[in-house]
Amino acid sequence: MHTDDQLPAVRRVAVLGGGVNDEHDVSLASAAAVTRAVRALGLEAVPVTIGRSGAWGHTGGPPLSAADAVAVLSTCDVAFPALHGVNGEDGAAAGLLAMIGVPVAGSPVRAGALGIDKWVTKTLAEAVGIRTAPSVLVAPDADTASLPFAPPFVVKPTTGGSSNGVSVVRSVEQYGPALELARSTGDAVLVEQFVTGREVDIAVFRDRSGALRSGATLEIRVADGDVFDRSQKYDGTADFTVPARLDEAGHAALEAAAHTLYDRLGCAGVARFDFFVTTDGILLNEVNTCPGFTEQSQVPRMFAAVGLPYVALVDELLTAAVAAD
Repeated sequence: MHTDDQLPAVRRVAVLGGGVNDEHDVSLASAAAVTRAVRALGLEAVPVTIGRSGAWGHTGGPPLSAADAVAVLSTCDVAFPALHGVNGEDGAAAGLLAMIGVPVAGSPVRAGALGIDKWVTKTLAEAVGIRTAPSVLVAPDADTASLPFAPPFVVKPTTGGSSNGVSVVRSVEQYGPALELARSTGDAVLVEQFVTGREVDIAVFRDRSGALRSGATLEIRVADGDVFDRSQKYDGTADFTVPARLDEAGHAALEAAAHTLYDRLGCAGVARFDFFVTTDGILLNEVNTCPGFTEQSQVPRMFAAVGLPYVALVDELLTAAVAAD
């Protein structure tokens, strides 16, 4: 852990994992990795889990009442939420921790709430000059006989992650089932024109000095006409290129867009920005204010490629959180 006489001492770190959503297991894996890193730094890790039903507990320990969970969290010097998706990444966890006075190694309520909603994120991005794919927000009673775009197009829930509920529609007959799948994962549904281009991601965090630091770009290589789906993300078959195949101007444009979005959303901690690189320039795909965070996840790979390995990255995020409090 960084030492600085002007910063409060950090000894106990709460690590939150689980959550009431379909990214529960992914979150537990991220939390376990963060816990290992905290212990490698010589600090006391306090793993706190949220079950699928919303019940609180210690990893491997007995259930906790909500009051007991707050009491445990309040004994910690800083918290690292590894909660992906709704009821966590959407600002819920950050709000609770802010209310009880525990510094957070992650984004505050506003950034989480904005970033979790793909429609809102696209609207904000367009307002600051960052292009996104043409899209429409589909009403709950939308007529499936009327297509918003000519195929192919993408149907996805506006909230959530891990590509849950996402489909590529290539024919009229596929639209109805795609809407049903998306609605089974989230209340609101977004339909986007299919983008032909390369998916390139970049991660950013603000360090203890207030400077924004970027990881290497990461390119996700998928078959033409396909999307980076849940199975590819977690079954070990993902094909990543780090750094991405970008020239200097392309890298500069991607990084500038990510830095702009980080600031305009009000992010803190680390956030990942996913773009499409096309022949006409870059388009934002989505923002993750609490991205996957195992040692093999995309964000740690990006920072390892610029000389910041996993444990050191966790150290930087904890130190920045305490410095900002």
